Amino acid sequence: MHKIRLLLLTLLMLTIPVASFAQFIVSVGIAPPALPVYEQPMVPAAGYLWTPGYWAYGDQGYFWVPGTWVMAPEVGLLWTPGYWGWGGDAYAWNGGYWGPHVGFYGGVNYGFGYGGVGYEGGYWNNGAFNYNRSVNNISNTNITNIYNKTVINNTTVNNVSYNGGTGGISARPTAEEETAAHERHVQPTATQTAHVKAASTNHELLASVNQGKPPIAATSKPGEFTKGVVPAKEAGAPYKAAESKATENKAAENKAAESKATENQAAENKAAESKATENKAAENKAATQRAAQPVPRPPAESKPSKPSAAPPATAAHAQPAPRPQTAPKPEARPETAPRPATAAHAQPAPRPQTAPKPEARPETAPRPATAAHAQPAPRPQTAPKPEARPATVAHAAPAPQPAKEAPKPEERPRQ
Repeated sequence: MHKIRLLLLTLLMLTIPVASFAQFIVSVGIAPPALPVYEQPMVPAAGYLWTPGYWAYGDQGYFWVPGTWVMAPEVGLLWTPGYWGWGGDAYAWNGGYWGPHVGFYGGVNYGFGYGGVGYEGGYWNNGAFNYNRSVNNISNTNITNIYNKTVINNTTVNNVSYNGGTGGISARPTAEEETAAHERHVQPTATQTAHVKAASTNHELLASVNQGKPPIAATSKPGEFTKGVVPAKEAGAPYKAAESKATENKAAENKAAESKATENQAAENKAAESKATENKAAENKAATQRAAQPVPRPPAESKPSKPSAAPPATAAHAQPAPRPQTAPKPEARPETAPRPATAAHAQPAPRPQTAPKPEARPETAPRPATAAHAQPAPRPQTAPKPEARPATVAHAAPAPQPAKEAPKPEERPRQ
């Protein structure tokens, strides 16, 4: 997004009319170093045109792209160098191009015919390029299309490598340069592109390494960094290593901060998801435990244990004798006392011999002691069961037997 914004700003700037024809656009927050001071290598052969060196920007900061001689892609085309231009909040690179006329290149004085406006190094004539001896190194060559024209530079001679911004060149395109910006343009050749790529991989060409004074300032041909190499005499200006380093550190810090923020956000999201998962798992576990809690309750509902308590109750039936305290209970049962009324039926006193039988009944009468088995009524917990047992006592009671004895008095009158 940052680069896109800078591109839009660049397109709107009047000082950068050829941006739409740029080879590529890169934006940087710090201005490039000053142009180094160096000599031009000798032209290798007729037809080669000079392309000035410049500072490009890569992953490790600014690096120097050596100036070199290049064959024009077509007869009649001239090279317009690229330049750095201030875009409002950063410096944007506007790539060079080939065209029938030299366009605007930011007013940067690259030297060797490129003094900031136009080109004074030569011109095409009848399919051949004519070299101006005053600005080109054409000694010891068999080039015959040579002329000598003194170049009067009306611009301030300096080594500033960018247009606009703090300390930048304040040049504006001329009418001729505006016209050239709308002509047919040809992109850099494959050899030029390879030349830039080779420079980007050369550690010695980094500005942070050579301090603005590259050991390879220019070459005779593109990509040849060992033969026909010309080193820089000096840096164009004191290299602002601290400022550059601070900017690079700032950029690194911003990138690290963004990366850290992204990692922290990812960690927070992961922690939140993990926490949510743990909470959900805890809730599910708690719900499962609550649902499973009734299962252990059968020990509390140990109804089966009550039947097991029944045998002691039977034992109680076998132990009525030791309970003397229950003996008074038969007194609480007056209803059994009237049963001597059956003795009224047996009152044929004239028969003393049968009298002992009623006396034998009193022996059974003490069975109310068995009723004591039913008297556990005071025990609330076993109250229902003792109530059921009197029914069995009723069957064992001698009350029905007097009914059997009743017929006997009736039979006795017959005698």
